Amino acid sequence: MNLKEIAHINTGFTQKFGIPRQSGLVSEIGHIIFTPEFRNPTFIDGITDYDYLWLLWGFSKNKALEGGTVRPPRLGGQKHMGVFATRAPYRPNNIGLSSVRLLEVQETVEYGPVLVVSGVDMLDGTPIYDIKPYIPYADAHPDARGGFTDELSKGAQVSVDFPNDLLEKLPEELRESAIEVLSQDPRAGYDRGKTRDFRLAYHGYDIVFLGKDGEITVTDVLKI
Repeated sequence: MNLKEIAHINTGFTQKFGIPRQSGLVSEIGHIIFTPEFRNPTFIDGITDYDYLWLLWGFSKNKALEGGTVRPPRLGGQKHMGVFATRAPYRPNNIGLSSVRLLEVQETVEYGPVLVVSGVDMLDGTPIYDIKPYIPYADAHPDARGGFTDELSKGAQVSVDFPNDLLEKLPEELRESAIEVLSQDPRAGYDRGKTRDFRLAYHGYDIVFLGKDGEITVTDVLKI
């Protein structure tokens, strides 16, 4: 079966480092631009009746999976687990699945209807293969077990020290979401014991930070 790209999404993440590990963790905004074939409004008739959408998309910058196991960065990159027991981005078919909040539909002259969504966890320009509505009565399982992520989620967030003079180098509309992204600690597990500079590429800026256990300190903001 050949997958047809129906759209792509524009986000502030121009590099893989720093992209939230799951959708919905931060309020990052994305704009879904349909390909010309799917810009007729009939394709999204009724979509504003839903608060959330499922996006089926492609890991466009990943290498092919080798073997049946992966080493999740959240586990320090040392423990092997079966690929189908993780959400690691290296997969047999490089397909991703995200649940995002639909904020609005913008009518544009150049691109037709554009979906504005929040909670994105995708690289800028990521191809989208399908969009389906999120249905609460069928899709929500609040009492489900989460495997190894249950334990990790307890300490997933870190405190962020973002000095005001550096924060003000970012446009005002990006400041809150930048702090949210950093609070998820973009470093891989095996990097968390290292004291060195890290750089997060975000909306045309490099956010430079130092990381310690439980804390991130921003040391510079550079316009790319």
